[in-house]
Amino acid sequence: MTSLLDALPSTARAWVLSVAPDDRIALLGAFSGAARNVGKDPCAVPERGTWGADELARAALLVRGAASVSPEELYDRGDNRERQAVLRALPLLEAPERFLPLAVEACRTNVLTIFEAIACENPYPQRHFPEPNWNQMVLKVAFNGLALARIVGLAARSNDELARMASDFAAERRAAGRPVPADLGSVMKGETT
Repeated sequence: MTSLLDALPSTARAWVLSVAPDDRIALLGAFSGAARNVGKDPCAVPERGTWGADELARAALLVRGAASVSPEELYDRGDNRERQAVLRALPLLEAPERFLPLAVEACRTNVLTIFEAIACENPYPQRHFPEPNWNQMVLKVAFNGLALARIVGLAARSNDELARMASDFAAERRAAGRPVPADLGSVMKGETT
């Protein structure tokens, strides 16, 4: 939590801290109004990439007010940037494994920025996804042309089924005359693309 607040400019940090974490109505209002209050300028978050100031403020609000508002509620009611903030905050919440259904469902989206929020620079999938969901997420990263290096813990979660799926995906791409992602070999055991 401290690193989230530290990544915010001082005025945005003060605004987040001014919202009472036990005031549900204030939290909901602040969550939806974060962009108006702190803007969307990029902020570097250590080991988590670059977030918009509004996403960072929203994640900090959620972590501070998790006893008053649920990630599921904020995600269901949120716009795309609000949903991204929720997904990025999941690994910072107490007992984060309870939000697995939300995280897995987020991987099914067709909105690339929402998918990136759960799949890229986010330790949640590495720590909590069952192998089938992990493998599907990794393949979707490759399918969408995102760098596999953005997946936290990819090497540690390597498995035979993922290698087989990646090989099949590469073969399908070649058969269709489409390029194979250059980094796909990182999950295909002993193969090169």
